[in-house]
Amino acid sequence: MDNNDIIEAIKQKYIDLGENPETYFKGLLQAKPINYWDYIQVDTLLSLQKTRTDFKDEEIFVMYHQVTELTLKMMIHEIKQLSEGENLPEDVWMTKLDRLKRYTRMLITSFDIMKDGMNYDDYNVFRSTLTPASGFQSASFRYLELYCTKLENLINSQGQLRLPENPTLEDYFENIYWKDAGYNRKTGQKTLTLRQFIEKYEDDFKDLAEKTKGKTLEERVAQMENPSEELKDKLKQFDHFYNVAWPLVHLDTANHYLTSKGVTKAATGGSEWQKYLHPKYQQRKFFPELWSAEEIATWGE
Repeated sequence: MDNNDIIEAIKQKYIDLGENPETYFKGLLQAKPINYWDYIQVDTLLSLQKTRTDFKDEEIFVMYHQVTELTLKMMIHEIKQLSEGENLPEDVWMTKLDRLKRYTRMLITSFDIMKDGMNYDDYNVFRSTLTPASGFQSASFRYLELYCTKLENLINSQGQLRLPENPTLEDYFENIYWKDAGYNRKTGQKTLTLRQFIEKYEDDFKDLAEKTKGKTLEERVAQMENPSEELKDKLKQFDHFYNVAWPLVHLDTANHYLTSKGVTKAATGGSEWQKYLHPKYQQRKFFPELWSAEEIATWGE
């Protein structure tokens, strides 16, 4: 398109909207040129690191978790495109799954920043000011799960035994695997960390679970006539990266800070972290129908 064609196309755009193009051209003439710092909101972004102590590495800890949240947001952005609207062709799925694997590899390798990028002793002092806050309280992590797989796949084997014959949405959420991190089912007591999380987010989680019925990635794949073996392999790779490799490196990092000097320290959220963080206990699989019985039995080993 030459300049005249571009101008005419712009005019037509605003005419189609029922607007006067001349007004918009006058506004464009007066508008300031955009710059990087305003477009990316750099000043705002770099002002969001609020620490609770004067330990220098606490700022690293905050920024690391903020980067993790942004990475999860990028992943949800890709997943929503596969979940919502019409079923997309397989080549689009291939591209999106490659992106999801790339983002998850970034999450896996970034734990070196946590493990080797903070002073051990300083961390074990400033972390005490974070109680009862916990990475467990990441809503983005739960949103991603609900977009990826059916709710029944977020119930571990112990939870499955507690479910009634025809479980409702409420039954599933009462027994969802992540509540085990802060829920003593014998006494009925929940940790403050869990109670805060439920109060803030559980209604949103339930709304999303209803919205994604029939539209999770697992169900979208099941609706395909003949998904290729290559697509199935990519789905399994993403599943393993996210639900095994990433939790294991998280567990390794927690072991470094919480057990490496001979004393096992409690998690800030009060969970049995050595048990809860292990993928064999969580048993979370987005695409269980793609895995063999043997692979499921040895999940996380």
